[in-house]
Amino acid sequence: MLSRPLTVTFDAHDPVRLARFWAGLLDREVAAEAGGGACLPGTATQPGLRFVPDATRKAGPNRMHLHLTSTDPDDQQQQVATALDLGGTHLDVGQRPEERHVVLADPEGNEFCVIGPGNSFLAGCGLLGEIACDGTRAVGLFWSSALGWPLVWDRDEETAVQSPDGGTKVAWGGPPVNPKRGRNRQRFDLVPEGDRQAAVDRLVDLGATRVEVDADGVVVLADPDGNEFGVLAG
Repeated sequence: MLSRPLTVTFDAHDPVRLARFWAGLLDREVAAEAGGGACLPGTATQPGLRFVPDATRKAGPNRMHLHLTSTDPDDQQQQVATALDLGGTHLDVGQRPEERHVVLADPEGNEFCVIGPGNSFLAGCGLLGEIACDGTRAVGLFWSSALGWPLVWDRDEETAVQSPDGGTKVAWGGPPVNPKRGRNRQRFDLVPEGDRQAAVDRLVDLGATRVEVDADGVVVLADPDGNEFGVLAG
């Protein structure tokens, strides 16, 4: 279980600029972090976002992207317009005209979607409706156990979990999974309740593997699909 909301961390060339972009979309405040980073604190039902300095170039599509919800067609169009005004761009990933979502990229090329109104799967999930991930069913089951969040979807190798408090869903689309190219530029950070070493040992027992302890003292693990995630001190 977590002592703070689930956080998605972005590697960024310009963390403050990227934080301001997402703050403008999500109507949140930017909080500065040591070392040039920035964050948008989360809540019990909406994950936090962190932006940390990293000069590595993006190579291929991310394994994770965010889905924003909309209340009606005008709201969807306004969200797209806001994203473009803030420095986002349209992105062609082969989506079909009949699909009711708009695919965009943030100023550093991270993919995200503005979902059309009436999406029943994301009803009631809030503005940041979903963290959509490439991943196998096994990794969805791992994260359900790791977070203590129930499965709210488990069908045809696709899985999704959601906090018992509701809000943003985290979903894995099943195979095929995009190839991994180096360290993921987007990843989860966890702040566990109680003793961190005990939490790390539990995550390893669930199927995670140890990667390293980084320069900031974050214990880096990898989930069963090889995606890195951090376990922070409380």
